[in-house]
Amino acid sequence: MSDQAIIKTGGKQYRVAVGDKLRIEKLSAEVGGSVEFGEVLLVGSGDDAQIGTPLVAGAKVSGLVKSHGRGKKLIVYKFRRRKNYRRKNGHRQSYTEVEITGISA
Repeated sequence: MSDQAIIKTGGKQYRVAVGDKLRIEKLSAEVGGSVEFGEVLLVGSGDDAQIGTPLVAGAKVSGLVKSHGRGKKLIVYKFRRRKNYRRKNGHRQSYTEVEITGISA
């Protein structure tokens, strides 16, 4: 078992450790179900870190799906001065909250 890892999911990279709760891009997994992240870029810390080229072979990070939800509303406002052009739009990003349960290399 390693203590830290860097995973890639939803086009973003996250540094995770066992017990961490993080919000990632929405996954199609049931609440209470388990998920595995195969795209592991780094495992371990300090001198014993395994760095992938680009991925660490055989490394997996497992997690438990806690909930699904939608983030705070963000206002997207486009404006061109002197052209009478204004566009206002709202956006709420969907997310999945995951608790990391294990890191194996």
